[in-house]
Amino acid sequence: MKYLDEYRDGALTRQLIQQVAQIVTRPWTLMEVCGGQTHNILKSGLDTLLPSEITLIHGPGCPVCVTPLELVDKAIAIASRPNVIFTSYGDMLRVPGSSGDLFSVKARGGDVRIVYSPLDAVRLAQANPNKQVVFFAVGFETTAPANAMSVFQAKRLGLKNYSILVSHVTVPPILKALLEADNVLVDGFLAPGHVNAVMGYWEYEELVKTHPVPMVITGFEPVDLARGVLMAVRQLEEGRAEVENAYERAVTREGNSAGQKLIDEVFMMTDRKWRGIGTIPMSGYALRDAYRDYDAETRFPDAAAISTEESSICISGEILKGLKKPTHCPAFGKTCTPQNPLGATMVSSEGACAAYYRYGRLQESNVTLVLE
Repeated sequence: MKYLDEYRDGALTRQLIQQVAQIVTRPWTLMEVCGGQTHNILKSGLDTLLPSEITLIHGPGCPVCVTPLELVDKAIAIASRPNVIFTSYGDMLRVPGSSGDLFSVKARGGDVRIVYSPLDAVRLAQANPNKQVVFFAVGFETTAPANAMSVFQAKRLGLKNYSILVSHVTVPPILKALLEADNVLVDGFLAPGHVNAVMGYWEYEELVKTHPVPMVITGFEPVDLARGVLMAVRQLEEGRAEVENAYERAVTREGNSAGQKLIDEVFMMTDRKWRGIGTIPMSGYALRDAYRDYDAETRFPDAAAISTEESSICISGEILKGLKKPTHCPAFGKTCTPQNPLGATMVSSEGACAAYYRYGRLQESNVTLVLE
């Protein structure tokens, strides 16, 4: 398939890895930010082909994984109400809350539906004027324009029965937090191409000025990922710290200006909790005052009052910060499986634990990380 198969070319991927081996002179630790990158790294076996000097660690770029337990509990409480049609993308339905998940609400008779776009939820609200329709607005900047558009459209249509439960976070603040943490050792980043397709990478240039580490905008196929590693290692070996774009076919420096304008129209920056990580100041989106009537937490104040402590068993926070790999968790593959998950990283299609389980990295449970 044109524009796809060429980026899965095994021979070209190996050539790029050979170039990495030729220039690397010391150990380097790179973090791929996006969970989609993690899955493709493990699926393609790229992690096993790289020189031993290169350690890849997995970052906090899985939107389902970083959604705090508290928000999942709020979603379950809202979805359990008899007058609500609760809508979501499919991978949120199996994320465990304090007790049960959205699938268990559906099993008990709750009207929980999978949609493929938040605009589908808007149409449901139009078709069901006697029901409150709520969309679980989870994600990074990638999904923010579509979620903003749903609210924009609902207001334009005068809908009084549509709202979104907002759990939007953004990438630059979490990268800054990782770089400023004492226990996180990252020499360079493979930045998330889909986020940058929306937001561009001008924000990253400011971050690199104050926190000089290489940041390479990287795609998701094996050739993309190998090229991103090569560009990051080349910078490190040459003593440079810059933002480089290895995903030119999808990303520009400026990004999608129309999408950014829509985000700014509907959302404003706010402090956000990250599952297993804690609150990061000004790291996510909240609805602006002009759209506050479409905030599910405003519409359902009893659910908004829910406060939940994270599980002490699941180490997903350490995995999302790159401090540990899934196989360092005593529960991995034993008491925590895709069928009986302890945390979102085991059930999300972008979760690191799910990737390790699916692609057979069980044998790595005794590996000692450079970061430990």
